[in-house]
Amino acid sequence: MHNGRPTRKTSSAQTGSADLPTPSKWRIHLPVSLLLTVFVLGFASQGIADGPADNQAGEVRPIPPVGIEVDPETIQQLSTRCQAIRTRFIGVQMHSKEVGDSAASLASEVLVFPRAVELAIEFGQFYKPKELEHAEQLLDEADRRIDVIAKGGDWADVVGLGDGGSQQLIVGGYESKIDGSFQPYGLVIPVGLTKNSPRPRRLDLWFHGRGETQSEVAFLTKQSNNAGEYTPVDTVVLHPYGRYCNAFKFAGEVDVLESLQYVQSRLPVDPNRISVRGFSMGGAACWQMATHHPGLWFAANPGAGFSETPEFLNFFQGEDVRKTAPDYQQKLWPLYDSPPWAANLKHCPTVAYSGEVDRQKQAADVMEVALRDVGIDMLHVIGPDTAHKIHPDSKIEIERRMSALARTAPSNVPSRIDFTTLTLRYHRLDWVDVQGMIEHWQPATVKANIDASSRIRVTTKNVSRLRFQFDSGQWPGAASGSVKIEIDGSTVISPPVRSDRSWDVSMVRRDKTWTTAKPDDDTDELRKRPGLQGPIDDGLMDSFLFVLPSEKSEDPIVQQWVEAESKHAMQHWRKHFRGDVRQTLDRDLTDEQIASSSLVIFGDLQSNEVLARIADRIPVTWNQDSISIGEQKVAKAGHVPIMIFPNPLNPERYVVINSGFTFREYDYLNNARQTPKLPDWALVDVRDGATTQSPGVVKSAGFFNERWQPK
Repeated sequence: MHNGRPTRKTSSAQTGSADLPTPSKWRIHLPVSLLLTVFVLGFASQGIADGPADNQAGEVRPIPPVGIEVDPETIQQLSTRCQAIRTRFIGVQMHSKEVGDSAASLASEVLVFPRAVELAIEFGQFYKPKELEHAEQLLDEADRRIDVIAKGGDWADVVGLGDGGSQQLIVGGYESKIDGSFQPYGLVIPVGLTKNSPRPRRLDLWFHGRGETQSEVAFLTKQSNNAGEYTPVDTVVLHPYGRYCNAFKFAGEVDVLESLQYVQSRLPVDPNRISVRGFSMGGAACWQMATHHPGLWFAANPGAGFSETPEFLNFFQGEDVRKTAPDYQQKLWPLYDSPPWAANLKHCPTVAYSGEVDRQKQAADVMEVALRDVGIDMLHVIGPDTAHKIHPDSKIEIERRMSALARTAPSNVPSRIDFTTLTLRYHRLDWVDVQGMIEHWQPATVKANIDASSRIRVTTKNVSRLRFQFDSGQWPGAASGSVKIEIDGSTVISPPVRSDRSWDVSMVRRDKTWTTAKPDDDTDELRKRPGLQGPIDDGLMDSFLFVLPSEKSEDPIVQQWVEAESKHAMQHWRKHFRGDVRQTLDRDLTDEQIASSSLVIFGDLQSNEVLARIADRIPVTWNQDSISIGEQKVAKAGHVPIMIFPNPLNPERYVVINSGFTFREYDYLNNARQTPKLPDWALVDVRDGATTQSPGVVKSAGFFNERWQPK
């Protein structure tokens, strides 16, 4: 018998498996025979828990699943009430300029509720009769908030921030930059935090688990009544929705960052004490956010989930994607896989958790090996004899460690940086900013150290452009004078430190020599840079606009595909990423829209005049009988190009041709499958139409080089 308290592991022999990783963990010691039984049962159930049925691309179960049948009268009543709330809100806006301006800034905090109900109606996402009552309660809250706005209330009044006498749960919404939609969030407000509290508080982000039935109605209702797994003292807890069920990837990742930014604009948050935490699918999100954005968090606390693609799918689905996935898809796995980014956790203290008999312990075991390979001994709290949940004793141990990390979180700029990236989507860690790579999807590293004599010693790999940037008061070296930079064998004397102790220098590598450069010395140069680096899915991670054709293609097969695929892309953006699709016809596109958004263009040269307008400035060639990108060529009949490229009409934004996000219905069934399915470009045979896995038959696909030209 054991007492249920975790004890310290000292060697792999104690677990009965010499193959298990050896770094320090917290675990309960079970008899070898019992451990072996547990692991055998875990593997035996592999085909049951996730199921081979979810490997049948021709028989994909619907996500979101179909809800209960609701009588039309009830649906009509809910719809009518949603519209009445919108109408009433507009009336309040028009009441007076003062109230109108305030109402406009608070629209998301009201209209997120009718939007949630309308989406549940649209996709049939009422799964229990009680959820119809919940929908009414959310609409009641919207009405209450309109009352407060009409009386001149500010944000704190509208959301109902209390007197600080007790813990408080708040739900609301913010407006997303991606598509203008109102996205929900939940907050746990600690005791003592009131409307006028000036003292910054610690904030924990909590990522929820997978929930195929977790509509916006369900999420907002839950967050109104449930504080969640952890509510540390004097800590705000932010629960992002993550745009439904995508493991906080793509638009879900942007949702995390946008909701955090929104809350920081409303509440006093200590920027040096923000952590990421989560369990199950939320644990996967935590690994991802910690390894890809390590400089934002004082600590990470991932639990269960998954940390990479191929091993997880092989273990849980019996799906050997290393044999079936094309090379370009495998090359893109590190966009969200965490092991290649493991070294970044040198800058983000990590407290991992797993249940001892939880099959999803696999995620932490994989990361433990990856961290050991970069010299990090992973702290792994393990719930004794625990399946897929957090053990009560483990919670105590985890909270003790997270609280200690919060108390000791540094507020000064680090003098040493060790940064790894594989794409300029993730280009910065504190004062180190990678602005150019020699080759994308190969590890790029920067190791930089400031010494006491105002000298920076730097070694890089696969980096072509670099920027060091310190804001006012951040430069830790001498208060004046130039800074000596020793980088990859070159010595560069930088511009001097400014009088406010700020310092900023940009450098470019030419052959093997580094020299200083102006930050904007290549604004007219076509190259991959942060925010303009691909792949295709990146075009839907900031403001975008669908540009639909106003004419018909000469090829009836292509015309039929364009009509079906553009409709599919817009429907599934709304269904899977819960967005509001902004769209226009090609002939109606304005200069303002070109300036503000990436353009997602469907059609060909005959059907879409915007595509015809830019055709001679993008690296795809339409001939009489063929379409080619670089040396790759397909017949024109029944084929389309799919690609992403800097928009020739506005090189600060993308143009995406003939594609929405690239994973499809088959990939909805398992979050680890939700990876980019196409690289920067593809030539696709559409004669047989799209499937649940592909927009057609991909004849060739590849990446543009760092100058946006075909390799």
